[in-house]
Parts: sequence; structure tokens; C-alpha cells
Amino acid sequence: MAAVLFDLAFGLLLGFSLTIPPGPMNALIASQSVRSLRAGVTTGLGAMTADLVLGVLVFLLHSVVDLSSFLRWIDLLGAAMMVYLAIGLLRQSPSRVEAPVSSLGTFSKALGLGLSNPFQSLWWLTVGLAFAYIGGWILFVGLFGAIAVWIVAFPWLLRATTERRPGVARAVVVVSGGLLIGFAGYFLFLAAT
Repeated sequence: MAAVLFDLAFGLLLGFSLTIPPGPMNALIASQSVRSLRAGVTTGLGAMTADLVLGVLVFLLHSVVDLSSFLRWIDLLGAAMMVYLAIGLLRQSPSRVEAPVSSLGTFSKALGLGLSNPFQSLWWLTVGLAFAYIGGWILFVGLFGAIAVWIVAFPWLLRATTERRPGVARAVVVVSGGLLIGFAGYFLFLAAT
């Protein structure tokens, strides 16, 4: 029983190590959360689905393909996706921040960013791959449990803040767009070197 609890706790820590650090996905979740709680959570679900896809791919392909040869392309694709999303965010007028968006569109943007996000890909190619050798299914329960907690708690906190202080919504969108552009520049630099 102690081993199961240890594996679950370890999985939770790994899940939070993937979700909490500031990055492109949290910037996108933040920008969507100011629209609505549903949009923020839907964005998080897209990110979680990307993690599931990346995790399965890494585990299935790790012994067949040298995934490190794809890192430059992942960097380039991720940078392009981040610039595209940042431009879309920054072009919005302040009044459009509260505009309703389709759940499928929101989910698809997050899934696309997650699959092309070099941070997520690199996490799965390093920590995630090591994770595949360490433990069993209970680690995955902890990992995806942590992701599920984050994708609900983070949007809820942002939404509650922006409802009390509506002026914060535009600042969140601008900072999120700026972060996406900053990360895009970083990944372009990595791809070029």
C-alpha cells in the first residue's frame, strides 16, 4: 500500500511539474479564462489531451525512433503556432475579450499548441520517457490527476479575479500574447542553433 501511495504522490508531483511552470500553454489558458471559465477549462482539456497523445507517442516510439532528431522541427512548428496564437490574442479589441468562443475551436487551439509546444514535447522526451521506465499505471493516475486539478483551478482563479476586477482581463490577454511571442523567439533561437 505504501508503494502505491508513493507512486501516486510521485505522479502528482510530476504532473504539477508539467502544468504549473509559466509557459505557452498557461499563457493560452490564462487568455481564454478571462473570456469564460468554460473556455479556460476547455483550453486545459485540449492541453491535457495533447499530453496524453505525446505521452503515448513517446512510450510507443522511444525504442524504435530517435526522437531527438525531430527537436529542431518541433521548435520551428511550436514557434509558428505561438506567433499565430499571439497575433490572434493581441489583435482583439478590449471589448472582444469577453466575446463567446466555440468550445471546439478553443479545444483545437490548445491541442494544436500542446502538440507543437517544444516545452511539452521536450518534457515528454526527457522526464516522461524516464517516467515510462520507473513506474506503472498508478504514476499516470497521479500525473493526469494533477493536470486535471490544474486545468480547473487555474482558470477558476483567473476568472474569479477578472470578474472582481474587469480591467485585469485585458492585461492578462496582453501579457499572455507577449509571453507567447517571447517563447516563440526562444524556440526560433533554439532551432537556429
